[in-house]
Amino acid sequence: MIEVRSASKRGVAEHGWLSSRHTFSFGHYYDPDQVGFSDLLVINDDRVQPARGFGTHGHRDMEIFSYVLEGALAHKDSMGTGSVIQPGDVQMMSAGRGIQHSEFNHSPHELVHFLQIWIVPNRKSVEPRYQQVHFPESEKRGQFRLIISPEGEQGSLSVYQDTRVYAGLLDGAEQSTLNLAPNRYAYIHVARGSVEVNGIKLNAGDGARVREETALAFSNGNKAEVLVFDLRPQELPKMI
Repeated sequence: MIEVRSASKRGVAEHGWLSSRHTFSFGHYYDPDQVGFSDLLVINDDRVQPARGFGTHGHRDMEIFSYVLEGALAHKDSMGTGSVIQPGDVQMMSAGRGIQHSEFNHSPHELVHFLQIWIVPNRKSVEPRYQQVHFPESEKRGQFRLIISPEGEQGSLSVYQDTRVYAGLLDGAEQSTLNLAPNRYAYIHVARGSVEVNGIKLNAGDGARVREETALAFSNGNKAEVLVFDLRPQELPKMI
């Protein structure tokens, strides 16, 4: 079963310097029917104006990753990490027992467009850690590349949860099938473009909860960039 979450139904936050769309309840946006799925708590689709961003603030016991679509995102944190995240890069921050960080548009002239995604961890008060990996387009073109996994398999980033995240690029005649174990859920997020999944068309910003499916067949992409989350079979996130 594939349950579509239309982009037009997402929460909206407009702050001048920030334009954000919330797939799940976040900040001032609350929908009792949209408070996450399995261990997936947040998908925020953010566009930040040049030289603006999120000032230093703290998190605890959360797995937070950023996926940049356009522009460049500058990161600083209390571990002493300083980096710039660009398209193709995936940044993972395990907040653990507590971390302070900031995220700013690195450019004084161009917009930065990125996804900020939160996954509920399976353990508390771990040592905070930062990871960043670049996945070239060739590894995602016409297929799905594992970018996040529990043990960092295949060069992916490690996450403190039984979750795997895949990224794919599909256009024109390109097709790819992602297999799921019989006892798993999944969530699909179309970051941009459009694509068909098991014959269902999804457009940019659309998402879909997946239950009782063992294969996801992607086809008829139109400059599509897609994330797929392989998740535990539970309806709502459970904070530890």
